[in-house]
Amino acid sequence: MKQQNILIIGAGLCGSLLALRMGQRGYNVTVYEMRPDLRKTDISAGRSINLAFSDRGNKAMKLVGIEDKVEALCIPMNGRMLHDKDGNTFLSNYSGRDHEYINSISRGGLNALLLDEAEKHDNVTIHFNKKCLSVDFENTTALFQDYDTKDEFIEDADAIIATDGAGSTLRRSYYLERKFLFSFSQNYLTHGYKELTILPTETGDYKTYKNALHIWPRGDFMVIALPNLDGSFTVTLFLSYDEGEYNFNNLTTAEMVTEFFQKEFPDALELMPNLVEDFFENPTAPLGTVKCAPWHYKGNTLLMGDSAHAIVPFYGQGMNASFEDVVEFDTVLDKHEGNWETVFTAYEKTRKKDTDAIADLAIDNFHEMKDHVANPIFQEKRKIEMALEKEFPNDYSSKYSLVTFNEHIGYREAMLRGRAQDKAILNMLDDGVISPSDDLKDLLEKVKKETENILDEDKIAKTLHH
Repeated sequence: MKQQNILIIGAGLCGSLLALRMGQRGYNVTVYEMRPDLRKTDISAGRSINLAFSDRGNKAMKLVGIEDKVEALCIPMNGRMLHDKDGNTFLSNYSGRDHEYINSISRGGLNALLLDEAEKHDNVTIHFNKKCLSVDFENTTALFQDYDTKDEFIEDADAIIATDGAGSTLRRSYYLERKFLFSFSQNYLTHGYKELTILPTETGDYKTYKNALHIWPRGDFMVIALPNLDGSFTVTLFLSYDEGEYNFNNLTTAEMVTEFFQKEFPDALELMPNLVEDFFENPTAPLGTVKCAPWHYKGNTLLMGDSAHAIVPFYGQGMNASFEDVVEFDTVLDKHEGNWETVFTAYEKTRKKDTDAIADLAIDNFHEMKDHVANPIFQEKRKIEMALEKEFPNDYSSKYSLVTFNEHIGYREAMLRGRAQDKAILNMLDDGVISPSDDLKDLLEKVKKETENILDEDKIAKTLHH
């Protein structure tokens, strides 16, 4: 192979995994990261401290051979613990199959592990405090600036892959240079988010149930909490910037913040004596979806991870999708190694439809989590799905399971089938055709039949549409 030098921009989760995999494949890999080395300095940089890690992400850990090391960083979450206003809780499992659950994992811990593993390879070099200013995608070079010395320098490579996140410099270069037709959209939710914490007890224990993703759904806004290994929980408030009685723009005093939590999340407030301090110290950040095309320019440059497809966090699939990018890319390399243009084109062709699908699903799930989870017909639907998964583990998977636990199915297929199933069950519940107390075998038959009808209708509609 004469094309040996790969330049990766960004050493976050996707970049460090890609560096590790390309190192394992024998490429000379150089990575430039604008932030300091997170293994030496504490930088949370306003990003989520912990993330949901599930089967699609784990597929990548198997590929690079570090599944066991990652498992040691995980806390299993078997379901959603729903909290109502009166402090009553209800555990809703993610699946009727016991072996299916998601995990809470520390972003910093996982990123540090991936960096360590990548650096074990002599052909992988990672540089920190080096900001990418622009990419000359026609000549396959990138301009960097050293944070400390302010010196600027140019790096060239056989291929440049940008894993530099939602604010990608390569993507900006595509957009600004106007050398080819580049489509780009960035859509923000009317809601933002703020991170808070539930600290451990004096003895270092968890103040509330450890193995769940806690949700306080309140219609237009919500709070969620994920466990950390040290006994704490990372809490996130999702709230409108300017709508509703309480919003980020009017929560300006300690009294208002306390009153808001007392009224809406009294049981959470009891666990958070540090609420006001966290609220005013931590930034409020926006929630956006980025879609763009094409992801690559000839065989020179490629966008991967959030730089190509940033999504909102409500399916817990952002990191998993970026990790799956690396698996899909690796599969394409097996077929077309040696020709970057063919590799990049084939990768984008197989991958983009799936990342578009998970972006849309994540927005759907935002509405589901803050609102529908508290709705009686939705709870009946979940009851039916859990019963079907338990009774017929090989014949039925809910939309959530298809997306989260069926890593051999693409996101797009999971979305189409999952949405059809949801529609089938809700329609039949609504029409009184089925109820949760029905014979499960009959239920399965009816749901399957109605799902196929809906999928067929959609296919016919599409054909007519085109």
